[in-house]
Amino acid sequence: MMTEQEVKQLLIDTQAILEGHFLLTSGLHSPMYVEKFNVLQHPKYTETLCKELAERFRDQNVELVIGPMTGGILLAHEVGKALGTRAIFTEREKGVMTLRRGFKIEPGTRVLIVEDIVTTGGSVQEVVNVVNQSGGEIVGVGLLVNRSGGKAEFGVPHEKVQALLNLEVPTYKPEECPLCKDGVAMTERGSKHIK
Repeated sequence: MMTEQEVKQLLIDTQAILEGHFLLTSGLHSPMYVEKFNVLQHPKYTETLCKELAERFRDQNVELVIGPMTGGILLAHEVGKALGTRAIFTEREKGVMTLRRGFKIEPGTRVLIVEDIVTTGGSVQEVVNVVNQSGGEIVGVGLLVNRSGGKAEFGVPHEKVQALLNLEVPTYKPEECPLCKDGVAMTERGSKHIK
């Protein structure tokens, strides 16, 4: 099994973990940013990380792996391949996370939810809701990186949640940001702020 330090080093080596002064999509500032696609653009690394996630749930009799669009699609596919199961994804329709494209979860199906980066846990909670509404049985949640410092909650017992890397990343309100006070130039990152 990979250690957290080995996972972290892989993310650093692929520049998926960046240090600086970042404006997050939440509007908060942070000295660290996790750009998942810097590692996920490398199929061999994605496969390695997903095999590691799969191993953590190998004894759970997983029948289906599901993740939210966009990064969750890659993870669901690779984890599903490693476990020999079907893999599907959720996406938003009119602002609501849902199953589309003919995807179905039969009642009683043993489901593993996967996600790339968790900060607040909102997307995972939405997938949990979809699985619960379908009558699926959630056997676990596998995360590439949990950057919530353990604060993210999505109604799944903590013992069923596995993250390859747990990060405690400080965030600051703009008016309280020490990086701003020190005059450190801003590097905007994130889906709403890419420059």
